[in-house]
Amino acid sequence: MSDNEKQPQQHNIALPKDHHNLPITKNQSNFNSKIKNQSSLSTILTKIHAGYFRISLSLSIQALLWKILIEPIKDAHVLRHIFTMIPSTALILLWTISLLTLLTLSFLYLLKCLLHFDKVKEEFFNQIGVNYMFAPWISWLLLLESSPIVPPAALHYKILWLVFVIPVVILDVKIYGQWFTKGKMFLSMVANPTSQMSVIGNLVAAQVASVMGWKESAICLFSLGIAHYLVLFVTLYQRFPGNNKIPAMLRPVFFLFFAAPSMASLAWHSICGYYDTASKMLFFLSLFLFLSLVSRPLLFKKSMKKFSVAWWAYSFPLTALAIASAQYAHEVKGIMAHVIMFILSLISVLVCIMLMIVSALNIRMPLTARNLSSKQEVTSEKLDQQ
Repeated sequence: MSDNEKQPQQHNIALPKDHHNLPITKNQSNFNSKIKNQSSLSTILTKIHAGYFRISLSLSIQALLWKILIEPIKDAHVLRHIFTMIPSTALILLWTISLLTLLTLSFLYLLKCLLHFDKVKEEFFNQIGVNYMFAPWISWLLLLESSPIVPPAALHYKILWLVFVIPVVILDVKIYGQWFTKGKMFLSMVANPTSQMSVIGNLVAAQVASVMGWKESAICLFSLGIAHYLVLFVTLYQRFPGNNKIPAMLRPVFFLFFAAPSMASLAWHSICGYYDTASKMLFFLSLFLFLSLVSRPLLFKKSMKKFSVAWWAYSFPLTALAIASAQYAHEVKGIMAHVIMFILSLISVLVCIMLMIVSALNIRMPLTARNLSSKQEVTSEKLDQQ
């Protein structure tokens, strides 16, 4: 046998250059998809913050506005009668959308608390982020009040009110205590327009308590909120050097200036049972602040260049003012009062619908996993070329 026959023949076998050309098994495919899902969920949780509850806040109070407007009233004005033609199914649909939105945001934020507690802690110590910790509880209270299926006299209505109010009181003790006891957290140093969210939380809780008939609890929460609102309003008006820290993109939160007196007007109306002089004064104050802001559109020019969830800060105050105007018009029964009510309610509904459409068009799902895979492909191609 020749030497050539003894030697094994060598065949040129084309080996795959990278792992992308290898066949992928079912287990590998499931593992890769699991990694991508985990990466996408982690990206969502790290990017979501308490400010996203502006969406549920706006939808919840919009449902309350619709509930008030479509309620049949004896000898209603013709402008008020236009809104009574809205079918009750529209209210149920809006309330359901609000509930699903709030449940989704609450679930995601709860996951963030469990998996990324350090991010939540950073947000809690942020002078803007901490104020939106009130937003989910305010949203739940507004959903409870606007509920078309749960009557205020029901026992579980009262139980739910207690569940939603306890976190508000705990946050009150924490934040209000810092305002006058901690040096770096003095109100003059940390006050900003979002600080009014803490006041609004107390006022909404007082309003819902008065609807249930718990007058003492309502007066307690109202006094707590209105006392701090007076101090906060003066502090914000004076504009101390340390509290002027609102970025241009967050300027829509300036609308909270007239949201607080609007909610105070509604809360005091619920406590008294009629729209008295104090409620009218608070309504006129909120109306004046609203006109002062809309007459300065250049203030919001930079914030409107690119869509942001901060845009939802426009809707909640407008709706609160519209509800206050509806209650005022119902009390005075004047043509001018009903014109104001009709214009503000129409603007509120249109703004909310526009924000829902714009938000739906600007949804961006996280592409972290896809970006990682594309980077791996580019890296493997460079190695092949070398």
